[in-house]
Amino acid sequence: MNELPQQLANGLILGAMYGLIAIGYTMVYGIVQLINFAHGEIFMVGGFGALTVWLILPDGFALGAAVPLMIIGGILVSVAVATAAERFAYRPLRTAPRLAPLITAIGLSIVLQQVVWMWYPDAKKDHPFPQFDGEAIDILGASIQRGDLFVLIAAPLCMLALGLFVTKTRSGRGMQATAQDPDTAKLMGINTDRIIVMAFAIGAAFAAIAAVAYGLKNGQVGFRMGFLMGLKAFTAAVLGGIGNIYGAMLGGLVLGVAESLATGYVGDIPGMELFGGGAWKDVWAFSLLILVLLFRPQGLLGERVADRA
Repeated sequence: MNELPQQLANGLILGAMYGLIAIGYTMVYGIVQLINFAHGEIFMVGGFGALTVWLILPDGFALGAAVPLMIIGGILVSVAVATAAERFAYRPLRTAPRLAPLITAIGLSIVLQQVVWMWYPDAKKDHPFPQFDGEAIDILGASIQRGDLFVLIAAPLCMLALGLFVTKTRSGRGMQATAQDPDTAKLMGINTDRIIVMAFAIGAAFAAIAAVAYGLKNGQVGFRMGFLMGLKAFTAAVLGGIGNIYGAMLGGLVLGVAESLATGYVGDIPGMELFGGGAWKDVWAFSLLILVLLFRPQGLLGERVADRA
């Protein structure tokens, strides 16, 4: 029990990253009914974009001042790749059978991995990512590294900003209308192509912010990092209710906390010694998804048209 605050904190940090990435899945699905399996690689290229900004800054540049620049660099790269994918890979298949864009998304995921692996300098091995110096901060009995504070602050701010955007702005209401009925929205004068591009761009921006958080937490980025994180984020989106932006964040937090608690405590249960530790955390994560979907197939919050984006 003495470890519980630390395990909960670890789970919230991990879950916030999952949630930020999951929002990209759920926004695109809410509008065009597409599972963008390349979104994990959008997250990955955002991490490399942020790293590139750090590498070109002069020696001795303070990390605290560099982080905003790294976020901007990561967002620019992720948004550029995501909007290009929408324009040249997904838009021509918008009226095709649903299996075609799904296979295209999987293929695009592999292509992006290989492009980074081949063309980014020394990408065949993980690149060191800068980390904040200084001792960990004690919060309610949990030891929080300074880099982890970034995602704990960024995730709720991003969620609040997105909620205000969707409900209070003209473009946000256009997203809701397009999600509910794209044909009728087009007849009402809404540029649905622009709305779809905007959904891809917002999701990519959130993924880039999550990539910066990932680098600050783990101290490295690599071309393989998008696969598992993307898969977990998709799981979080389904867990919370695919198409629901608030459900995506909730699903991420639930998944992160469940992973952390399973890693810390399952091995202590009599007869479960072999199933504890970090090696089994992915098994418990997907077991949780199966369990939730058995009893609530629509996810924890379900799909609410008014909140979809």
